[in-house]
Amino acid sequence: MTVSLIKRSLVLVVAVPLLGLCSPLGAWSQTPASPADGAVDVVNPPADAAKSASGLATKVLIPGNGTEKPTPSDLVNIVYVVRTKDGRTLSSGPASKMQLASISVPGLVEGLQQMVAGEKRRMWMPQELAFKGQSGRPAGPVVFDVTLIEVVPPPAVPADVAAAPADAEKTKSGLASKVIKAGSGTDHPGKKSTVTVHYTGWTTDGKMFDSSVARGKPTSFPLDRVIAGWTEGVQLMVPGETRRFWIPEKLAYQGQDGKPKGMLVFDVELISIDSK
Repeated sequence: MTVSLIKRSLVLVVAVPLLGLCSPLGAWSQTPASPADGAVDVVNPPADAAKSASGLATKVLIPGNGTEKPTPSDLVNIVYVVRTKDGRTLSSGPASKMQLASISVPGLVEGLQQMVAGEKRRMWMPQELAFKGQSGRPAGPVVFDVTLIEVVPPPAVPADVAAAPADAEKTKSGLASKVIKAGSGTDHPGKKSTVTVHYTGWTTDGKMFDSSVARGKPTSFPLDRVIAGWTEGVQLMVPGETRRFWIPEKLAYQGQDGKPKGMLVFDVELISIDSK
């Protein structure tokens, strides 16, 4: 997901996906239809649109210059406009980067996997492939005009993601960690320090669920506002250090609905201690 899952209860950062494409839902950015856009039949795709078995219809508006099509684990950097049956035109605004698998609009997930970087494609979606009747979202069929700016592969999955190796450090709480790159600093953050980090998180089957590295933007937060494994673990670090953590569920999300389950693995780079 492109929305951080680290914080206990509230969204912490960063690239909040617009138009409610991911969870938690983002805000709508609405713009009126422009005469230059021309009329688009939202219900009936043209005869030359490619149609899939799911009911999605698509048409390439501008060919791309890329060669790789995104997979569910990739991050996609996109801009898009949604046209509704009642004549509204709703814009995403600035480009938004999100993990393809985290997008909750099935038709958009399917359509993006047909695209390459630089391509602009129009997608006609029945309601069941669009917002599925969600409250506060457009009802009925919609049309997405999507530009795929870039495809960003996820960080490599650690070879030891399934379990902490024998040489990992272990604390009384059950937290395990291993220094991947030594730091250049000498200070350690305190329990209430605010820190800036880069991080990637995986479940033990190797599925990435969050990554500031993939988004290309570090994040800052107070250590007393995150899961217990982070509060304890980051205090072991010094600036410049990268450390891998194996965080048992009792120190992570404790089985909360909508959060990653079981032991979680994080690679964390401590960039700076912003306040003690």
